[in-house]
Amino acid sequence: MTMLDLLALAPVLVLVMGASTLLMVGAWHHEPRPLIAGGIAVALVAAATAGMTPPGGAEIAGLFSSAPFARYFAILWALTAALILMLSLRYAGERAFAAGEYVALILFSAAGMALLSGATSLVGLFLSLESFTLALYILVSFHRNSDIGAEAGLKYLVLGAVATGFMAFGIALIYAASGTFHLPEALAGLQTGGQLRPWGLLGWGLLLVALGFKISLVPFHLWTPDVYQGAPAPVTALLATGSKGAVGAALVMVLGSAAGAWQELVPLLWLLALATMLVGSLCALPQENLKRLLAYSSLVHMGYLLTALLPGSPEGYGAVVFYLTVYAVASLGAFGVLTSLSDPRGEPQDLAAWRGLGYRYPLRALVLTACLLSLAGMPLTGGFIGKFALFSAAIKGGFTGLAVIAIFASLISFAYYLRVVMVLYSSDDPRELHSGTPLEHAVLLVCVTAVLLTGLYPGPLLDLTAALVP
Repeated sequence: MTMLDLLALAPVLVLVMGASTLLMVGAWHHEPRPLIAGGIAVALVAAATAGMTPPGGAEIAGLFSSAPFARYFAILWALTAALILMLSLRYAGERAFAAGEYVALILFSAAGMALLSGATSLVGLFLSLESFTLALYILVSFHRNSDIGAEAGLKYLVLGAVATGFMAFGIALIYAASGTFHLPEALAGLQTGGQLRPWGLLGWGLLLVALGFKISLVPFHLWTPDVYQGAPAPVTALLATGSKGAVGAALVMVLGSAAGAWQELVPLLWLLALATMLVGSLCALPQENLKRLLAYSSLVHMGYLLTALLPGSPEGYGAVVFYLTVYAVASLGAFGVLTSLSDPRGEPQDLAAWRGLGYRYPLRALVLTACLLSLAGMPLTGGFIGKFALFSAAIKGGFTGLAVIAIFASLISFAYYLRVVMVLYSSDDPRELHSGTPLEHAVLLVCVTAVLLTGLYPGPLLDLTAALVP
């Protein structure tokens, strides 16, 4: 590895070295506030480093890209980690979290997500994916006094281990069929006579099972509602934004590396997208738990992304990058409101606990409403622009039928998202929850501003994401 490679890796090195330092400091200093503040500073420095450091070369050690695409997501996930740590300052203190370990795991996760978003090798894909998944196994069950959290962590660990096995076996088969781990050559080498080699087809299938688990494609989604419900709210925010977003970015890199090498899988991917959108929509409708509702709705959003990826066009890839950004911001805002209302008694997960909170906490209710409407695709929000771009790319790519189904699923989503909004303003006698802290309110302000700004003035971000597509 050359000095240019190390320079290109600077953002990830900042995250890893900062996490390691805070982990060691936390062994002697147990006060959470300075440790979490240090984690926020490390994440912000990493984001600034990613934005200012010139890329070293085309690739880093033949495993990861240092192109603007990878830099963009390194900035996004570092900023996400900073915002999640800001939400965690009071939350972690009230629950007596081991702050050194908690902050380090968040930063390690962000580093793994940044690497995964720029993986150009099957080995890099596997290592980066597992590096942040291992951290999430611990974070999901980090609240030691929560039985439901321990159950969620066990479910995530067991199913995640199975998905890891599928991925490792799939990578082995792709290597056996192509003779290389490097993505463009490996995927191009899977074809013979214009068709996929049998071993390559099987390897693709196993790889899709693993990636389908990570982004909750049906039928690999069964862990999602339980893990969302049991994990601490800031960790659920990380799962919903960075974890799924990084895998989505990796799919853009994988599918864009050799567009013709996976066309035989298009019918299967079509069915996966269809099942994911329909099952997610129908399961979200009857939910009485907000975190489970958002878990099932996240399935639908992953179906939207798959719909835009199917044409294999630069327009579709650019739309996916844009939508990953606005989806991450809206999801973080929704879970941020949930975190800010929590107190030592727990999180207000049941919809009954939200009844009338729009009158007692009007500003946070407005933030939640804006984020949910963005997830639903309401005009004047970033979610509307993102969905328009996704569905437009699918229609132009010849997948009109699937795009119509996606639009139908989007219309259904208004029913369960607006149901939460109606609950917020359905009573004049709401229960009293936590009033929030200035730091939590700052995170919510950032999220709602981004949601509205990308809806009212999306041009710069659309142009940027289109230019980033590899």
